[in-house]
Amino acid sequence: MTTSQHFREVLLLSDKEMKEINIELSRAASKASASVDALNIIQRNRGWVSDEAVKDLAAVLDMSAEELDAVATFYSFIFRRPVGRHVILICDSISCWVVGYNPLLDVLKRQLDITFGETTSDNRFTLLPISCLGACDRAPAVMVDDELYGPVTAESMDDILSKYE
Repeated sequence: MTTSQHFREVLLLSDKEMKEINIELSRAASKASASVDALNIIQRNRGWVSDEAVKDLAAVLDMSAEELDAVATFYSFIFRRPVGRHVILICDSISCWVVGYNPLLDVLKRQLDITFGETTSDNRFTLLPISCLGACDRAPAVMVDDELYGPVTAESMDDILSKYE
C-alpha cells in the first residue's frame, strides 16, 4: 500500500473518531490490543461498523481488514450491519430459557412485528439474541442499549419499550 492510499483510507475516519482512537492507542500495549475499543468508538459515532470502517481502522491499527473483521464478528456488541436507534438484546441462555424466554420473545416479536436480526419499520428497534447477559439471577433478562432489565415479564415489556423513542 502506498502512502497516498493509506492516507486516503484514513481520511474516511472522522477527526473526532481519530482523536478518540489515538487516545486509546496511547494507552494500549500494541495497536492491535486497542482494536475492540477502536471498533466501539466507530460504532458509538456511526451506530454500527461498516466494511469500509473496518478497512480504514485496520490501516490505522496496522492489521489486515480480515484480522480486524474477525475481532469485530467475535463480539456480540459490535454491530456489523445497520441497527435501529435502540438495540434489544434478549438473553437466550439456559437460565433465561427455563424461566420465561419463549413467552417474552413471542411478545417482543408480536409487539415489534419483527424477528431476530430485523429492525422495525420506523427504525426504532432492532431485535437480537445474545447467548448470555450475565444476569442469571435476574432471568429472563433483556438489554436495551446499555440498560439491563430483569426479571422481565411479557407484561413489563410495554413499560420498558415506552422509555425508548
